Amino acid sequence: MLSSILLYLWAGLLTTYAVILVCLALHVLMKQMPISSTLAWLLLIFAVPLVGAVLYVLIGERRIGEGRARGITSLRTDYKKLAEAAIHQGLTAVDWSRHRAVARGMNQLGMTLLGTPTVRGSSLELLSDSEEILRAIAQDVDAAQTSVLMEFYIWSEGGCADEVLEALIRAARRGVNCRLLVDALGARPWWKGNQPGRLREAGVDVRPALPVGLFRTLVGRTDLRQHRKIVVIDAMTAWTGSMNMVDPRFFKRDAGVGQWVDAMVRVQGAAVVPLAATLIGDWILESGEVLGEVIQRTGLRLLQPRGSTDVQVVPSGPGLTEDCLLQLVLTLLHAAQNELVLTTPYLVPDESILRALRSAAARGVRVQLIVPEHVDSFLTRYASRSSFDDLLSSGVEIYLYRGGLLHTKSITVDGQLSMFGTANLDMRSLWLNYEISLFIYEAAFAAELGQLQQSYLNDSARLYADAWAQRSFGQRLLENIIRLVGPLL
Repeated sequence: MLSSILLYLWAGLLTTYAVILVCLALHVLMKQMPISSTLAWLLLIFAVPLVGAVLYVLIGERRIGEGRARGITSLRTDYKKLAEAAIHQGLTAVDWSRHRAVARGMNQLGMTLLGTPTVRGSSLELLSDSEEILRAIAQDVDAAQTSVLMEFYIWSEGGCADEVLEALIRAARRGVNCRLLVDALGARPWWKGNQPGRLREAGVDVRPALPVGLFRTLVGRTDLRQHRKIVVIDAMTAWTGSMNMVDPRFFKRDAGVGQWVDAMVRVQGAAVVPLAATLIGDWILESGEVLGEVIQRTGLRLLQPRGSTDVQVVPSGPGLTEDCLLQLVLTLLHAAQNELVLTTPYLVPDESILRALRSAAARGVRVQLIVPEHVDSFLTRYASRSSFDDLLSSGVEIYLYRGGLLHTKSITVDGQLSMFGTANLDMRSLWLNYEISLFIYEAAFAAELGQLQQSYLNDSARLYADAWAQRSFGQRLLENIIRLVGPLL
């Protein structure tokens, strides 16, 4: 009798569990995510039922919480007003005859999907020496008179990064309005140290971006990260690029990948304003402050053109835009006629990017893809390598950078158009992280960025298809297994 009852209970539990899995699978199907992501989640849910179901509930959707969603909606309205003001002052009156026709189309695409117009008249200084970058930022902070705004994914003690910290402390003590936003998860070791306390004692307003915890898990995904790197000084000068606030000589020395290799741009002129607006928007989401008060205290205002470079600043992330960044990247890739050069530390392309790269190579474009020989993520390493066969067989040239972990994110097209910023060519950057990207419509900057890319090529070894085909069956199997979850990384 007891055994019969237990059998019925067990059958009931199994039936309930099966119904839950089927309902969850139907929910996944109805979300209309990218097909690769949908298939990956369905595979995970049914192959490892309990683990897959729990993971989907935790990280399966771009849940940001109702409060953050309302805040982002409000910010989009503010961004639209800023764009209208820029249009009114003529800052968006770009002379498109100076550029390829596709540039104007990309501008319209950004305007339609996100409301971010290209602004004319900026000066961009490209720097690639980490110590020089950190010391130059410290000098700008030391020269600040009104405000210093910063946000980074990672902040780590040691070396020249400490010089920036000391400059920030000095600025706050002399009355400069200093605000620092650092990702709660990306900089977790730093948050446990004494530097945040030292900054607060000096008067710097320091806040974690996207704090993690049980409540955050219940209302939204905890792995949605603030991946932007932006510095704004006196609302007149800005910095952005791939570099976190770390000195690579002291950062992750035991990771076995060498020093991180990055690049940043120092921006003056009209493009400073959308960079500052993005940072201020992120600050308001975390602090709850009123936009008008923050603008007044930081001195944000429209700037007159300074320089000849036309720049479209594109913030991206959940709640802000669905696939604007992906569409702009794809448009850039399809625009290539002669040469396409890309650098990224983490390459986990979706089918659309993979197809765009193969298509470019097939139509005669020389496609050079530069990735680090060693990366600090096991899953990303093998998910990335799983795409090498398709790329190599299509004629894409793959180069393995041997000078450290190449962390610069850049694209140049025909020496005329370029993209530079914080976004990797992986699904995390394109769908989950909050990123900032510059689409730069200026041949002079593309040429300068191209020289930097060439320096990376000079320190790289080309990967040939016949040599790549010699890897072991076990390695191939591992790559293809991890490739299945690539859309989830």
